[in-house]
Amino acid sequence: MSSLSSFANPAAYHILSYGALLGSTLFQSFIGGIIAFRVLPRPQFAVLQKNTFPAYFALQTITSLIMLLTYPAGPTALLPLSSTPKVHTLHSVLIGIMLVCGVLNWTWVGPQTTEVMRLRKHQETRDGKKSYDKGPHSDEMKALNRRFGILHGVSSLANLVGFLGMCWYGVLLAERVR
Repeated sequence: MSSLSSFANPAAYHILSYGALLGSTLFQSFIGGIIAFRVLPRPQFAVLQKNTFPAYFALQTITSLIMLLTYPAGPTALLPLSSTPKVHTLHSVLIGIMLVCGVLNWTWVGPQTTEVMRLRKHQETRDGKKSYDKGPHSDEMKALNRRFGILHGVSSLANLVGFLGMCWYGVLLAERVR
């Protein structure tokens, strides 16, 4: 197969999407986000994350969807049919996990977290104290901080589960490389 004909091969887009998904998740989760948290003042970090996460979660969702649509054996090989070989079933589960984690963060957890951040900002004005200052805090701020912590935990867990699925899927892809 010549290099130009590879552009017509869906498997090429599958691999490129996988690489973009794994690389962006690895960078955002373990490099960029951590560095930003360490070097930026908290308000600037919050603004950065608030503006980065929608694009990041969209990228996770879209690249997972592209992987689904460009699966080398064809997207129908991923359908849970009794004649589907086991390897395709595991692939479909892992791609499904990646997709669900991206959609969950993009459509529900991310917007909810942004809303809680907005509410905390208003509560800070009322309380005359930042949400991250030492206590005591108002009951309203305690509730908002608790809700933010839960949402942050859910988002982090979804991101970690998706990342582990990406790594496992990468191992399965490597098994097929000859």
